[in-house]
Amino acid sequence: MKRLVQAACAAVALGLAGPAAAQSVLKVGSTPTGVPFTFLDTKTNSIQGVMVDVITAIGREAGFTVQIEPLQFSTLIAALTAKKIDVISAAMFITPPRKEVIDFSEPVYTYGEGLVVPKADTRDYAAFADLKGETVGAQVGTAFVEPLKKSGHFPEVKVYDTSSDLMRDVNAGRIKAAFADAPILAYNIKLGNFPNLRLVESYKPVVIGSVGIGLRKEDKVLRDKIDAGLAKLKQSGELAKILDKWGLQPTANPT
Repeated sequence: MKRLVQAACAAVALGLAGPAAAQSVLKVGSTPTGVPFTFLDTKTNSIQGVMVDVITAIGREAGFTVQIEPLQFSTLIAALTAKKIDVISAAMFITPPRKEVIDFSEPVYTYGEGLVVPKADTRDYAAFADLKGETVGAQVGTAFVEPLKKSGHFPEVKVYDTSSDLMRDVNAGRIKAAFADAPILAYNIKLGNFPNLRLVESYKPVVIGSVGIGLRKEDKVLRDKIDAGLAKLKQSGELAKILDKWGLQPTANPT
């Protein structure tokens, strides 16, 4: 019996007591409004989407499990730096201002902003300038707000807590148009949530960026594990399958 106890203790010390003992649980900040990247599935009352599937699959490769924490997009970075969560897995662009505060994994997916207007508006908008003088909207905390304001084309750029609120105001005629993550806009329209809106196919995005997993700057070991896990998902084709599951084109995935 003594030998068995000693052997068990040695196994624990060496991390050989099995996956359950070795695995850690990471608190992952995600948003309930960002379909198809992250969203609240009312059937299961849980956060689902591309970035949930990605961080879960990375965890399987890297040896951790995830506990999804629903947060508003604009609060994610503050929650991370305050250590209320361990990582961010949402539709968050890797940008220079954000990289001054937090670190990021390698890119997961690359895209730009999209433009939605009422279906009754059939004009082929291509740029900000085509909407000069109009009131437009964007989601607070996204990389699209400042470029819209700095363009000088709009008397007012309204900011909204969620993309759904943003699209709702276009639908109601309270603003002329909305700028947001193109895949999020496209997926909402595809689901039929906003039948009176259309995604403007002629529009050329100004802000093109890559989504990544957000981490605290001091968590370099964790970042390396996440990058290694992500690389395996890319190489095996699993990332492409996750993207395809949610209607995103694998060709936009950075290699």
